[in-house]
Order: sequence, then C-alpha cells, then structure tokens
Amino acid sequence: MPYQYADSRVVNVALVQMSCTEEKQPNVDKALARIAEAAERGANVVCLQELFAGPYFCQSEDHRWFETAEPIPGPTSQVLADAAKRHGIVLIGSLFERRAPGLYHNTAVVFDVDGSQVGVYRKMHIPDDPLYYEKFYFTPGDLGFRSFQTKFGKIGVCVCWDQWYPEAARLTAMTGAEMIFYPTAIGWLPEEKEEFGPSQHAAWETMMRSHAIANGVFVGAPNRVGREGALQFWGGSFLSDPNGNLLAKAGHENEEILLAKVDLGLVDVVRTHWPFLRDRRIDAYGDITRRYLDQA
Repeated sequence: MPYQYADSRVVNVALVQMSCTEEKQPNVDKALARIAEAAERGANVVCLQELFAGPYFCQSEDHRWFETAEPIPGPTSQVLADAAKRHGIVLIGSLFERRAPGLYHNTAVVFDVDGSQVGVYRKMHIPDDPLYYEKFYFTPGDLGFRSFQTKFGKIGVCVCWDQWYPEAARLTAMTGAEMIFYPTAIGWLPEEKEEFGPSQHAAWETMMRSHAIANGVFVGAPNRVGREGALQFWGGSFLSDPNGNLLAKAGHENEEILLAKVDLGLVDVVRTHWPFLRDRRIDAYGDITRRYLDQA
C-alpha cells in the first residue's frame, strides 16, 4: 500500500559545497553569491558548510586564528541575516564564535525568512586528531541539542564531528526536528586516500543516513571541497530522506549547489510505519550517561 501524506509540506532545500581561501571576505562574498543563486533556483532553506568564512585553520595550533573569531550577533552573522531577509529564505551558517575573552565556540546560527535569528547551536563534540586540532580552539557547546521553528519547518543543527554520535541525532530529533543539518569540514589525508579513502567516505555518509532512518528525519550534510594545507576535503555533500534514501549528492572535486525537494509530511508517515520512537525502552536506557559499563 503506498504512503498517504496527511500533511504534505513541500520545501526546497539547498546545500552549498564550496572551496575556501585564507582571506575571509572572498569566502563570505562567494557564499552570498551561492545563497543568491540557490534562492533564485527556488531554495527555501539554504545551509552552508562548516566555518565557511575561512580556511579550515584547525590543521595546526596557531593563536593568530583567534583574531578571526566574531561575536554573535556580529559582522558576518549580520550579513547572513540580511541575506536571509533579502531572499526570503531560512539560512544556516557556521561561524567561529568569540563568546568572551578566552572563550570560543564552533557555532551554527539559524535565520528565518525575515532575517531574525531563531537559533544558535554550539558544537558539542570537539575532535583532537592529526590535522583536526579543534580542542585548541573550541570550547564544547553548552546549549545542548536543539531545534528551531522556522517558516519552512523545524530545523535541528549539529556540526561535523557531532555526526558520528547517534545520541546527538536522537536528542535533536526528540526536540521536534524534522530536518537535521550537519555543516561539515572533513577530508582525506593524501597519503591515506588510496587505501582508506573510499571506506572513510562511505562510513561518513552511512552514519548520517542511519541517523535519518533511526529518527525518521531528513538529513543534510554540506561539506567543503578542495585542497587546504595537508587536507583534501572530499565534498560529497548529500541530502537523505527519512528512509535513508539519497535525494541528492555532490561530487568529490567541484563546488556545487545541491538542491532537492523534500516533503516534510513524510516524517510522520515514516515514523508511523517504522515506529522506532514509539518502541524505545526509555525505562532501560539510564546507563547511557555512563562512560563505560564495567562488568565483573
């Protein structure tokens, strides 16, 4: 029997996949141009990649990059707010936030169609791996997992490393998110690409598609592309429906605007047919807050 959509709400979603330079303004100008193009092509919701306004500076520990952080609200967030209002879109941007002297976050901001700031999410999981030295720069988020009501649906945002954690997706979905976006900056180490590259990329995509299935939500992941320092960012931005099906997918090499039509009515349909939220054993999950279950 085919699915019946009791609440059909069609939204056009765009993900911006682009390369970045070291200087901020050209990146901001490029992003604004891509936002305008996406809106012209019919996008209602546009999501930019992680830290779109600059290079991925976390490849080394260098204090000079703290000078590029901004408060929120601030100059770059205001530019995004103006773009959202000008084009009548919901816009998600990822910024290096200067919260207070010595306190910085990797932060995503959500703007509604009138340019109002409807939500802020601070990245919760902070990696510390070779060429991803984020703990040097970012304090873990303290706002929890959230979603935000906009004209075009209820939107949840996590950021990059958060995408590996099913707990983050679950808790975001439990706040009512119909779409979860993961602004991302992830790539290959050139010396590892031949042996491990396909597996690494497949794991990344599969993980987020599994979040879509387990939580009955749409998932969008815009990633950067191009070579920066020692990293080759793999692009591969994609949008998944609540069944884990790919609605659109970008390539690994080029800048792209990924555009897809989603019907938010599918969220209720999928959750009704696959009632994972109904069948959760919330009475049995208390140990999830422990680091590890040591058993004698």
